[in-house]
Amino acid sequence: MAGILASTVVHAAGRGVDALWDAACHARSALRPNPLSWSDLDCWLGEVPGVQDARLPEQLAAWDCRNNRLAWLALQDESFRDAIAAAVHRYGKSRIGIVLGTSTSGIQTTETAYSERRERGAWPINFDYRKIHSLEATARFTNEVLGLGGPITTISTACSSSAKAFLTARRWIDAGWIDAAVVGGVDSLCLSTLYGFNSLQLLSADPCRPFDARRNGISIGEAAGFVLLAREPASVMLSGAGESSDAWHMSAPHPEGEGAQAAMNEALKEARLEPRDIGYVNAHGTATPANDRAEAAAMRAVFGPRGVPVSSTKGITGHTLGAAGIVEAIMTAKVLQEKVLPPNVNCETVDQALDIDLVSTPRESNIRHAMSNNFGFGGSNCTLIFSRTD
Repeated sequence: MAGILASTVVHAAGRGVDALWDAACHARSALRPNPLSWSDLDCWLGEVPGVQDARLPEQLAAWDCRNNRLAWLALQDESFRDAIAAAVHRYGKSRIGIVLGTSTSGIQTTETAYSERRERGAWPINFDYRKIHSLEATARFTNEVLGLGGPITTISTACSSSAKAFLTARRWIDAGWIDAAVVGGVDSLCLSTLYGFNSLQLLSADPCRPFDARRNGISIGEAAGFVLLAREPASVMLSGAGESSDAWHMSAPHPEGEGAQAAMNEALKEARLEPRDIGYVNAHGTATPANDRAEAAAMRAVFGPRGVPVSSTKGITGHTLGAAGIVEAIMTAKVLQEKVLPPNVNCETVDQALDIDLVSTPRESNIRHAMSNNFGFGGSNCTLIFSRTD
């Protein structure tokens, strides 16, 4: 087990964990009709306020891109920085690693660079692929901001990326390589994902409606989130985790959610818990017909029909892709601390065929254990279990 000592997040509903929690408890969606000047798609998006105008300090200017700006906004949280400073004092900066998840890194800046190259015949003079778009760019940028000295890596397994980052960090801690880790995920809006999902006919022209009978696709969002995970007690602990790769289809889940079942069962086994011990599941809940149907089937197989309260928070933030795991892990930890189950946002008519206990209004619940699911393209599945300590 490893404890969550601090967390920080920026998202479409604002900045900070409290802003995310307030939006969740009041069922307030932050999705808006496409606000991007550089895209004309008919869709709703979860854009982070202020990210377009955010500016990095002069000494970090070479790292400037939308993804790193998102990370910078999240890393300005004073309480999180104080927790990092305290961990450095306890362990030393070389004993604190960084494990981040992302799917696109700084690709939006690369898209702009390609446009300029077509028009002018040359790359922009300030375009530095290694600091902007390479897979490890945001992890190295985070290290530059925090001044740490431990190992660094990036996980890129589509929408399970920053959930899987928890497992890598915990393995490093268990192996004795480090004593603590900054675990996180950052993914920003870009044309590649918008038009990619649109080409798959998975992008909704309405705000996404997870588990709704008329759900018809996702709303893409952007976010950056970080937690400080350490080998010491905390009010919320990472008590179990499970991974699977069902490889059923390049972009569709197994119809019965077999890979999702395997990940949930592995997490339960590792946490030494029974299905009845789980008081809440923060579902992957993307609002595509196939995902919600397969995930519901998987949860019924593990917990029984209507066996556990469930909700998806993607109706608030949108699907933040490689950052979904960290955003929803932070939300799940907050559920344990506040002892309230957040409602499923934007759902108008529950799909009764799914046969799940969907939380429709905030529900007080003195639960001890909660689960967070994240499933990526190609069947890259991850389940995390968090437990409250008294």
